[in-house]
Amino acid sequence: MTMGDQARQVTVSAVPADGWILDVREDDEWDAGHVPGAMHIPLGQLGYRAAEVPADQTVYVICRSGQRSGQATAALTGAGWNAVNVAGGMCQWAAQGRAMVTDTGAEPRVA
Repeated sequence: MTMGDQARQVTVSAVPADGWILDVREDDEWDAGHVPGAMHIPLGQLGYRAAEVPADQTVYVICRSGQRSGQATAALTGAGWNAVNVAGGMCQWAAQGRAMVTDTGAEPRVA
């Protein structure tokens, strides 16, 4: 991936309710709150866990603000996936009132 690579992006509102979402944030960020049903693979682990990401459907990649997910989207797209960056990340997701959960049942938040 070079600095000139541009990842495809969609707004939070364009992510379908049944979309396949990949969250590339760190464990503490995931634990604070995440999209229900999302798959969690921290960006640093994506290289060796990419086989867990379906290659037969659109993958909506999200992080806190859109930077790390942009890197992940560019890498996945370059490797043949149909990946799309969720612009604004979880900050925008929460701002738009989209559903969030925690694995502990605590009140979800963006960390």
